[in-house]
Amino acid sequence: MKSPLTDLVEPYPIAVPESALQDLRARLAATRWPDRETVPDSSQGPQLERIRALCDHWATGYDWRRAERDINSFGSSRTEIDGVAVHFLHVRSAEPAAVPLLLCHGWPGSILEFRQLIGPLTDPVAHGGNAEDAFHVVIPSMPGFGFSGKPTTTGWNVARIAEAWIVLMGRLGYDSWFAQGGDWGAAVVEQITRTAPEKCRGVHFNFPMVFPTPQEMSEATVAEQRMMARAQRYQNELDGYAREQATRPQAVGYSLADSPAGLAAWLYTLFQDVTDNDGDPEKAVDRDEILDDIMLYWLPNAAASSARLYWEQRQSDTMPAGPGKPNPVPAGFSIFPGEAVQASRRWIERRYETVLHYAQLDRGGHFAALEQPGVLADEIRTTFRSLRAS
Repeated sequence: MKSPLTDLVEPYPIAVPESALQDLRARLAATRWPDRETVPDSSQGPQLERIRALCDHWATGYDWRRAERDINSFGSSRTEIDGVAVHFLHVRSAEPAAVPLLLCHGWPGSILEFRQLIGPLTDPVAHGGNAEDAFHVVIPSMPGFGFSGKPTTTGWNVARIAEAWIVLMGRLGYDSWFAQGGDWGAAVVEQITRTAPEKCRGVHFNFPMVFPTPQEMSEATVAEQRMMARAQRYQNELDGYAREQATRPQAVGYSLADSPAGLAAWLYTLFQDVTDNDGDPEKAVDRDEILDDIMLYWLPNAAASSARLYWEQRQSDTMPAGPGKPNPVPAGFSIFPGEAVQASRRWIERRYETVLHYAQLDRGGHFAALEQPGVLADEIRTTFRSLRAS
């Protein structure tokens, strides 16, 4: 029999002890730095001067309490699902026509990735929009990420996370809902559509879970060839972190758990490589927002536990390799120019029965919610507008 507390949803205010922040500053001050890179660019990884400047600001000018207040103002809550405590944000709209929306982050993202979307999505009128576009938003932190609990056994792959989010939405009283995701969040959303299409009314992706087949590659248009070239460059030059985490997450975890500078460089690499940044990632994403994200890996010591998702998925990859049977859940796609994985409309239409929306944007990259929050909010509204009355 289930414990009567199993389905309990409780407020979970974050209050990091000051001693933890003092320890962080002491570790940053004691960092033993490597010698500088031997190239004039970031082709060997984040440059020493840039990471030293980031860590200096982290130790002397960064305010964690600001981020903590934000988390607590967005309905910070916790509930146990499948033996793991899940931390999530839940903000209900005051608009009577609001519909529930699940927002799913990836790695190295976090619940704070969506911070700038919460207001426009839940209270569109206050942000120049229309009341009929309002959402109730639910933003869970994946097991092993942020302030969610860490799995102590294997098996927490994309499919299991998708099942947990289906339980979460039901536990919050939502019988049907929309979902949005990028990166691993896109993989979770895709799995949700295949596990519970009767509950998930529509989905939106800023990272398309669409990978061309050999035949599609041979028939690619010039635009599709450019998309393929971007993905190939990413695979050849930029995905070393993913291979390490998919094969030896524990090995890299020791360094990331012990050194804040090492963790910062490890995560900063992604902001450097896959944002639309014109050579400066801090022009794409504010430095303090990058540090907010890093803190959700440092404070709960989540570097190794989050990295294990790559290992878990490598053990049991359940995502379809080719078109297969078209996905029945209506979907929208926003293709940002700085994203490494892109897809053409015709590739997408072979895999989804109903494409509600497809757009190629002018600016933005992998962290769309951080880089172009206003644009992404509009893309989400546009995608789901036609489904609200259904």
